[in-house]
Amino acid sequence: MLAPVNVSMESLNLMTLAPMLIPIVGALLILVIDLFKSNLDKSLYVMLSILFLLMDFGVLFESAGLFAEGGTIMGVFDVMLIDGLAIIAQFIIVGTSMLFIPLALTNTRFHEFSYPEFFALFLFMISGFQFMVSTDNLILVFVGLETASLALYTLIAMHNRAKSFEAAVKYFTMGALAAGFYSFGSMIFYALTGSVEINQIAAVLEANQYADIGYVLIAVTFMLASFGFKLSLVPFHTWAPDVYEGASAAMAGYMSIVPKIAAFIVVMRLFEFLIHSGVVWLEVILYIFVILTMTISNIWALVQTDVKRMLAYSSISHAGFVMSAVMIGTTQANSALLLYWVLFAFTNLGSFSMLWISRAKNTDNAAESDHSYNKFAGLIKTSPVMASFMGLFMLSLAGIPPFALFWGKLYLISSAVTSGYTVLALIMALNSAIAGYYYLKLIVYMFMKDPVVGKDGHVYTVNSTLSLQVIVGFAAIGTIFAVAFINPLLEFITAFAYNSGY
Repeated sequence: MLAPVNVSMESLNLMTLAPMLIPIVGALLILVIDLFKSNLDKSLYVMLSILFLLMDFGVLFESAGLFAEGGTIMGVFDVMLIDGLAIIAQFIIVGTSMLFIPLALTNTRFHEFSYPEFFALFLFMISGFQFMVSTDNLILVFVGLETASLALYTLIAMHNRAKSFEAAVKYFTMGALAAGFYSFGSMIFYALTGSVEINQIAAVLEANQYADIGYVLIAVTFMLASFGFKLSLVPFHTWAPDVYEGASAAMAGYMSIVPKIAAFIVVMRLFEFLIHSGVVWLEVILYIFVILTMTISNIWALVQTDVKRMLAYSSISHAGFVMSAVMIGTTQANSALLLYWVLFAFTNLGSFSMLWISRAKNTDNAAESDHSYNKFAGLIKTSPVMASFMGLFMLSLAGIPPFALFWGKLYLISSAVTSGYTVLALIMALNSAIAGYYYLKLIVYMFMKDPVVGKDGHVYTVNSTLSLQVIVGFAAIGTIFAVAFINPLLEFITAFAYNSGY
């Protein structure tokens, strides 16, 4: 008979679970409130969601302090891992989520925001992403990934339009395929090493001197395919433009930022030890992925007639751009990845918020396209402030100095040059120049063409509530004055990335 094992609460270190449990409690509270009192105003649920995310943010600051004092924190039978990457990624996830939730406060009553389930699912999704980045256990990564993904599929479908249902089904199908690939890859790693923890997998493979390199190749191929879907890397990107088009502009903007940073953190943990171990073929494969994703998505973006689809291909290109940091694998490259994504979050938040402000449930050209270029023609004459803001965000995405994303691109390209990837740096710079064309195309429509006004005389800014104006203003300030906080932000990121152990 086995003796009972006494586990002390202190050894579990449940503090590591606190950031993930807070949004879960918030989601359950919203559902309970609706159970007892239905049909409450959506602003209550928006405020509750923001309140719980603020609490989450506060706990993350406390975790950052503990990490700064004592280094990496393990908890819950060493399944939870709070290191520098986990803390920074959670700051990005929670901070960006807080900025996207107020986009629900629109003048036009869109279907999904009338349900408290929308906000509950949103909080469950955030918790899933936090679990993904706060562990190196492949099983818990999978649990977090599927928790977040299942909530996200439903949120897309709740937009209640024909294209939304189509987008949700496509995303679900591709997500299920990616989950299958991930499971197969994890299974092979477990068969090779007897562990599902990335650190332990790395140690065992190194001790065996990668004797089973063929099986490692198969496992990594499955993992690459899985995260290729999640990061929409070419050729696994085919779902992304259709899903972005079918989702609401707010949800499309969110998908372009938060799910990808969570996936990037897992990819950094999983692939960088293989690259550092001298698995040359992996570096070559990632090199091809990066170049194809940047270049092909830029070419497709050039020929788009819908602004949201153009931004979808743009997001694919940015994901390829940032994937280069994983291939380079240095601390400078990892810091560049995180800095780039923070700055990208500001700019993309602004871009998709402007699309959301200009989206009405029924517009004259809705049957053809929700956000055709013609819709923005002559916007400087009909809505000068909106045209100026949209132009600002396009210049930032193009990497024009001194706006936010210029500094992210500069630091990422410099990390490539420092590590000896001169040809890659030239390709990255060339792709930035190509991307400038389709961003400037929208600016030309807004500033140099005559306006196309709807039959009812409206100029497509029906959702411009005070809350949305504040969010756009915040994104614009972050985009314009990024140069002022680049150095402190970079120092903060580098301090945590350097001490993460990856």
